[in-house]
Amino acid sequence: MILHIRGRGIAGGRAGGPLLVSPVPISFLSGVDPDSGIIVEKGHPLQGVSLAGKVLAFPYGKGSTVGSYVLYALSRNGHAPAAIINAEAEAIIATGAIIGGIPMIDRIGIPLDRLKNGSVVTVNGDLGELEYEGSPQDS
Repeated sequence: MILHIRGRGIAGGRAGGPLLVSPVPISFLSGVDPDSGIIVEKGHPLQGVSLAGKVLAFPYGKGSTVGSYVLYALSRNGHAPAAIINAEAEAIIATGAIIGGIPMIDRIGIPLDRLKNGSVVTVNGDLGELEYEGSPQDS
């Protein structure tokens, strides 16, 4: 069964892949290697994990506005997330998703930690929708 979870579209397009959920914000400037797509922020729960080709769900971005350009560089280098889901979008991540051509949504109405890592999902930034197979796990 595929659930259609409504949110708010931030960056248009449609893309899917395995879900990668971060319980904490991500800084793309100095927190993600733009050449590899690996999270390098010391102490981050996903340190050492590649976000390339994954649907990346995290609460919100943090850090410098240069983070937008890191998202763009990830896209140009072929190491960007396939799509982004935020609890609440902010300008740094939204701008990076738009210029990098990465579909993005936020405000999906359920806590991100209820989404199961590895689930194959699709983000439709045009409709502001998450297609989720099964049902979000119980907390």
